[in-house]
Amino acid sequence: MTPAINYAKKHKIAFTIHKYKHDPAHESYGLEAAEKLGLNPEQVFKTLVTSLDTAELAVAILPVTRMLNLKSFARACGVKKAEMADKAVVEKITGYVLGGVSPLGQKKRLKTIVDVSAAGFKSIYVSAGRRGLEIELSPDDLLQHTSGALQPIADD
Repeated sequence: MTPAINYAKKHKIAFTIHKYKHDPAHESYGLEAAEKLGLNPEQVFKTLVTSLDTAELAVAILPVTRMLNLKSFARACGVKKAEMADKAVVEKITGYVLGGVSPLGQKKRLKTIVDVSAAGFKSIYVSAGRRGLEIELSPDDLLQHTSGALQPIADD
């Protein structure tokens, strides 16, 4: 069990776990999950950790097919600038390795913004805490349990 799965169980979130064999040579963790699980890639979301100009960290959750718009994300966080956080910092703060960062069960709860496209789905898929493992849950549960906000943060 990962911290994300333990969190979901503890808080009685309705969820489904989906496993696949991770290929370390695949260039995109999220697209690999969509391909191997036969999912709509717009419904598979990646979890990115950013560093804000206030020296705080924040989480962006967006479809694996899209890029994070750092200006839109900074605006959604109420700051002037955001950049991708350092890998070592991400792993230390979240307790997860890159490619397996889940928005659930992180060591420290961070400000979280979810792309508005999540609202168009009954369920979405996010990392369950390790490569090769996805958790399917409703966008509403994700927002509630991350204290997240829906904002347009992704570019095509």
